[in-house]
Amino acid sequence: MRAQPEEHKHHGNKTSVALSFREEMNFGSIGYAGRVGLLACPFCREMFEEGEEKTCPVCGMELTNFEKLPPSLDALHDEGGVPTTPELETLPWTYLGRGKGPLLVLALIGIALFFLPWVRLTLPYIDAKSGFDLATDRLGWLWASFVGWSVLIPTVLSRRNIAQLRGARVAAAALAAAPAVAIAVLLLFPPHGKRGIPVRYTWDWSFWAMLAVSLFAVAVSVRLGGRVDDIKVTRGTSKGQHVH
Repeated sequence: MRAQPEEHKHHGNKTSVALSFREEMNFGSIGYAGRVGLLACPFCREMFEEGEEKTCPVCGMELTNFEKLPPSLDALHDEGGVPTTPELETLPWTYLGRGKGPLLVLALIGIALFFLPWVRLTLPYIDAKSGFDLATDRLGWLWASFVGWSVLIPTVLSRRNIAQLRGARVAAAALAAAPAVAIAVLLLFPPHGKRGIPVRYTWDWSFWAMLAVSLFAVAVSVRLGGRVDDIKVTRGTSKGQHVH
């Protein structure tokens, strides 16, 4: 009497193993469908399977791979359905408007001027010294001019939308003003001779050019990013598209 349950249990295990093997065979023969490419209309974003259509039947535009299209307006909306404000839209790295480009050019000019002659000595000897020469000689605080321009470039380049550009106005203005402050200190406390040796010199044009570029860069910095109520919006239009 005790052998029957064991035999039945053993028989049940064989049945379950056979069923599991049969199910695996069935699933293996069915498999999964291959990957289907999706095409979409660049204008209305209507989607089609690859090979189904070549042009959009609604707009008449040539279909493009879905993954190559930029995010749609709906995708750019926040969770509440409110679209991203224009000043928060990400700008391309090549965007140089709203004072960004001019400020970068001024910073590059300022770096170049730092290595040009600032002062020309005529007594006790004849020589010409650049801002770099003066900074490495005994006027180390003149390095503020070079550092200000060098830091200004990544500060401006790292701002990718209008709101960030406007938020960097104070920092950009302070960095752009560093060369002007250094030159002002140099004018207030000019070089003088030691031990009664007279010194004669004249400030070169690059010295005054550095001052002018610095002040001009400050003026551009305080307007960096432009006005928030004057933003050209190019999204949501059919500009550049041929709609049939």
